[in-house]
Amino acid sequence: MYIALISVILFLCVLLVLVVLSQNSKGGGLSSQFGGGGTSQLMGVKRTGDLLEKLTWGFAIGIIVLTLASHTIVNSGAGADNRTINEQRAGQAAPAPAPAAPAIPQQNAAPATTAPAAAGDSANQ
Repeated sequence: MYIALISVILFLCVLLVLVVLSQNSKGGGLSSQFGGGGTSQLMGVKRTGDLLEKLTWGFAIGIIVLTLASHTIVNSGAGADNRTINEQRAGQAAPAPAPAAPAIPQQNAAPATTAPAAAGDSANQ
């Protein structure tokens, strides 16, 4: 589906280029070269300009719509993870949480009064 949209977008781009080049500019344009003066006699210069202008707008709007459609197709196929590469790397390299602050020793605490038991005393019991 994506490749079909890209193909249609490229085809519309080529048509848009041809329509823009065929418009009558101040210098004469290419519209007089395609078929000589017969087209201007058949449709009139004003009507040819209107048709080419409408085609230009139509092709431009078509390209914009198809481009946005291809963008939504790409994003919907990516799954639930729609983050950018930078966002993904930032999530992976997140710093570890800071350790808890050490407890503040109390200044008025009494020293331990019990002596450690001797190795021989524990063997007798």
